[in-house]
Amino acid sequence: MTDARLGPEYLRPGSSSFADFLAAQAPELAPHRRVLPPGSAADIAPHGTTIVAATFPGGVVMAGDRRATMGNVIAQRDIQKVYPADEYSCVGIAGTAGLSLEMVRLFQTELEHYEKIEGSPLSMDGKANRLSALIRGNLGLAMQGLAVVPLFAGFDHDRGEGRIFSYDVTGGRYEETAFHSVGSGSVFARGSLKKLYRDDFTAEQCAIAVIQALYDAADDDSATGGPDLTRRIFPVLNVITADGQERWADEVVARLADDVIAGRMQRPDGPAAPLN
Repeated sequence: MTDARLGPEYLRPGSSSFADFLAAQAPELAPHRRVLPPGSAADIAPHGTTIVAATFPGGVVMAGDRRATMGNVIAQRDIQKVYPADEYSCVGIAGTAGLSLEMVRLFQTELEHYEKIEGSPLSMDGKANRLSALIRGNLGLAMQGLAVVPLFAGFDHDRGEGRIFSYDVTGGRYEETAFHSVGSGSVFARGSLKKLYRDDFTAEQCAIAVIQALYDAADDDSATGGPDLTRRIFPVLNVITADGQERWADEVVARLADDVIAGRMQRPDGPAAPLN
């Protein structure tokens, strides 16, 4: 009969970071501890592409397209790239899909573990810093082409507003103002939001703006997937407010996307920003 009791390492006082505990007790399980042969591995794994986030009074919206690519091949048409990190934040993945998903799961566990140990959730800045440390640990694999570059957003109760954070492959953390995008289509998505964004959006207007931005990204970037009307595959869209996080139902996002597409039938380049 085996002893089911926890070992002393589980009971020893220490850091409230699950990632630190994992690194000390079972480092081989950490996503970034894999050893690869020399050379680039960028073309052997699917990559996620474009994530967009934008704030509105009272919250923040994050959305991601559904396409994953592997070289010039579409590896998956309905991948999910936006995930809840905890009740009041979410993370969107761009880069190597498999490593990104593992990092998201580790980040979710990190935040839950901290809250259980400390009895209170991390601050918004604390969450952003923890994700930065996880990305920094992946630098070795990033140098071999397996980069993970997420976008993090959430509602900050101390400030009473939505906030957005971007990262580079070294773990550098940068707070963004109003909106941001990462991934292969990010340049086109940000250009779209520059003309569409207003600081008095409602949640639905903000959602429409990020769907427009993803449409523009797909229009110019082959790695970004636009709305798939035949398969009824539409962006994953999460809205976070002081009341918590909600992934909008596919039917709701489909209705918004259908309205965007109907407008594009009349004006293929999308709505024009008013001059003022």
